[in-house]
Amino acid sequence: MKKPAALLEMVNVSVVRGENLALDRLSLRIEVGEHVCILGPNGCGKSTLIRTITRENYPLVREDASVTILGQSLWNVSELRTFLGIVSPDLLAACTSEARGLDVVLSGFFSSTRIFPHHAPQPEHLRRAEAALARLNISHLANRPVAEMSSGEAKRTLIARALVHQPQTLLFDEPGNALDIAGQVGLRDTLRKLAQSGLGILLVTHHVAEIIPEIERVVLLQRGKVLADGAKEKVLTSAQLSTLFGVPVKLFRDGEYFHLHA
Repeated sequence: MKKPAALLEMVNVSVVRGENLALDRLSLRIEVGEHVCILGPNGCGKSTLIRTITRENYPLVREDASVTILGQSLWNVSELRTFLGIVSPDLLAACTSEARGLDVVLSGFFSSTRIFPHHAPQPEHLRRAEAALARLNISHLANRPVAEMSSGEAKRTLIARALVHQPQTLLFDEPGNALDIAGQVGLRDTLRKLAQSGLGILLVTHHVAEIIPEIERVVLLQRGKVLADGAKEKVLTSAQLSTLFGVPVKLFRDGEYFHLHA
C-alpha cells in the first residue's frame, strides 16, 4: 500500500543566505495533521526553513536533494496558501495599519495585507472572513483598525486571516513575540483549540513555554541541522536543551507545560 504524501518532506536540503549556509543538508518529514514544534535559538535556521516551505527561499540544486509539499515539488504559491496558513511577525508588521480587522482577514484571499481598490471580495469571501473572525471570538474586531488593537488582538486577527482558506495546517513563526503575559495565555488557548479541532500545527519558536500540550513531537534545530527529533518527553531534556542553546539550562514542568531556567 502506497504511503500517503507528507505535508512536508525535505531530503538533504541546503540553503545559502548571503554568505551563510543557513540549512545544511537538512532532512525532515512532517505528516498531514501532525502537531510539531521546531525549536531552536536565533540564527539556527528556523526563518530559512519557513521561507523554504513558503517558497521564498530555494535550496541548492543537488541530485540527492528535494523538497515536496503534499507530494508536489512545484506549487503555485497562491494555491499553496489554501493548504498551509501562515502567521508570522513579518506579516504582523505589514498589517499594522489603519486597515480594519475584517479587511485584513479578507486580504488573505488576495495575498495582500489589506483590501485595495482593485480588489473585489465576493459574498463567499465575506462569509468566510466573518466565519473566521467568529471562530476566534473576535467578531467585535471586524471594524477596528489594526493600529488600535492590542498585540494579542492583532495576532488573533492574523490567525483568522490564515483560516479563511480553510487550510490543513497552520504554521506559526515565533507567535508569542511582542505579546504580554495575557496575550501569551490567550494565544496558547487559541492554539490548543485549533489543534483540538483537527488542524495540523507547525510551531516554530525559541520559547519552550510556547509548546502546547497537543504538540506531540519536537525537532531541535541547531546551525541548520537537526540536533534531535522525536516525542516531546524524550527530546525535551535539560542536557539536550543545554546543548541546543549553548548555555547550561534546567528544564522543569508545570502541569502540561515546560519551562527553562538558565
